[in-house]
Amino acid sequence: MIKVAIVGGTGYTGVELLRLLVQHPQVELAVITSRGEAGRPVSDLFPSLSGRLDLAFREVDVRALATCDVVFFATPNGVAMQQVPTLLDAGARVIDLAADFRLRDPAVWERWYGMPHACPQFLEEAVYGLPELNRERIAGARLIANPGCYPTAVTLGLLPLLEAGLVDPGELVADCKSGVSGAGRHARADLSFCETNENFKAYGVFAHRHQPEIVQNLGTVTTGAALDLTFVPHLLPLNRGIHATLYARLHAGAATDLQALYESRYRDEPFVRVLSAGSHPQLSEVRAGNDCAIAVHVSGKRVVVLSVIDNLVKGAAGQAIQNMNLMFGLDETLGLRQPALAP
Repeated sequence: MIKVAIVGGTGYTGVELLRLLVQHPQVELAVITSRGEAGRPVSDLFPSLSGRLDLAFREVDVRALATCDVVFFATPNGVAMQQVPTLLDAGARVIDLAADFRLRDPAVWERWYGMPHACPQFLEEAVYGLPELNRERIAGARLIANPGCYPTAVTLGLLPLLEAGLVDPGELVADCKSGVSGAGRHARADLSFCETNENFKAYGVFAHRHQPEIVQNLGTVTTGAALDLTFVPHLLPLNRGIHATLYARLHAGAATDLQALYESRYRDEPFVRVLSAGSHPQLSEVRAGNDCAIAVHVSGKRVVVLSVIDNLVKGAAGQAIQNMNLMFGLDETLGLRQPALAP
């Protein structure tokens, strides 16, 4: 059994980890922390876990965390990097669901996150936890930077085109929409029901922190011209889900069967579904599941890729568990085989 700790168990990604891990046949949940809820039974805060989890939240104690095989950080940015050196020295493995280890350049990190990095010596070691890109490295890692939700949908959607060198990397557009849970569980006036219900808006234009992460990902497989991405996120009046509409322009003479390209690239990926030609994936098809559903459309030189995920599962907790499975030599689908909710 894998002894698991979760730091920050009261947010949406924390409870999503709990929901999935209580069903995992190879996991023993040992420690769940919360400074604000220490001493309170987890099932008091989340009645959906009543009868399934008999643990109470506790204060963060690095010594207790270090007794576990793997520690998930479902915390705000800047928390995990304070404790990672001690945990790695103690032999624990770490999966950070925040952004502390996603960017390889500490200067880029500081520019986008507004704080110096506490342990930049681990940025090169940290493995970016997108299994479809880094499966072999994830299997041997002790520190995983779990991808952001927008970067997961965008990277999986554009990866086959850029790997094959079929599109101009200088003319990429990612028009993305997210459910409100992507902003976290904390109370904010602009995320309240009356502000989001029956409403729709863009935000973070040229200023969203996932921009450098997406560019870094796509840059690892880009050939030819420099990569230039226009990324515009939008807020949907929904609880969960991400819909990414991606635009690219084919190189002259790049005639190829893009449907076959996508089907071939993702044929052996258990959590990427390439839909039939002409399809339009919907958020309802991936709700509460670990799948990414993709459809590709072509008209002349124009390519439109539709990529949808559940931001809390494939965009966060589910992908983190997929990474854990790989790190411990398990079937990567273990504990993640649940189909999406319908309706």
